[in-house]
Amino acid sequence: MSIASSLDRATIERIVREIVYKQAPTAPKAPELVVSVSARHVHLTDEDVEILFGRGAVLNPEKPLYQDGFYAAAETVMVVGPRKRMLPTVRVLGPTRPFSQVELAFTDGISLGIDLPVRPSGKIDDTPGCVLVGPKGVVELKQGVIRAERHVHMNQADAARYGVKNGDRMALRIKSSCSTTFEDLLVRADATSKLEVHIDTDEGNAVDLDHATKVELIRQ
Repeated sequence: MSIASSLDRATIERIVREIVYKQAPTAPKAPELVVSVSARHVHLTDEDVEILFGRGAVLNPEKPLYQDGFYAAAETVMVVGPRKRMLPTVRVLGPTRPFSQVELAFTDGISLGIDLPVRPSGKIDDTPGCVLVGPKGVVELKQGVIRAERHVHMNQADAARYGVKNGDRMALRIKSSCSTTFEDLLVRADATSKLEVHIDTDEGNAVDLDHATKVELIRQ
């Protein structure tokens, strides 16, 4: 007598269901939300890299960033503001861009004597300038010094999961010793970005991000 003939129909159906469930592909797990503190940094054009670091110079990747293809370079520059106030070693991020831009925190602006406008990265019209000093030369930026607007990178699958699109706004709730909700995070959605929030050093310190126990994105 076969094993199948000794089992009742309900038992056979249960065994078949268990086998099918085990073989079925599992739904992809939602990515973990990463909240990164974006410290002061500089983006440079190819031309400005050569002026600051010498003819033929290129950026040398030192540490990869969370987003694929982006990195902290080995190179640093001095950022000089009005009345010769300065930040001596500000990291350059790569790859190079079509225009140079300096991203600082609010307290950096106070140190330099610059009234920093809050802007999305790349929106530098009518912004203050500064002087960049490298080992081989000096670049005077007529504009491009900003406090980067806090934002969240995500791909289109993440955007669909949250029910948002590029350019929308979200809130970030952080539970820590200084629990806070940041409102109006700019959504920057594209085809390839990993899920990551960027806030600046002042914001990260204010909420004690290093000791946060929970971070959550909320659709506004």
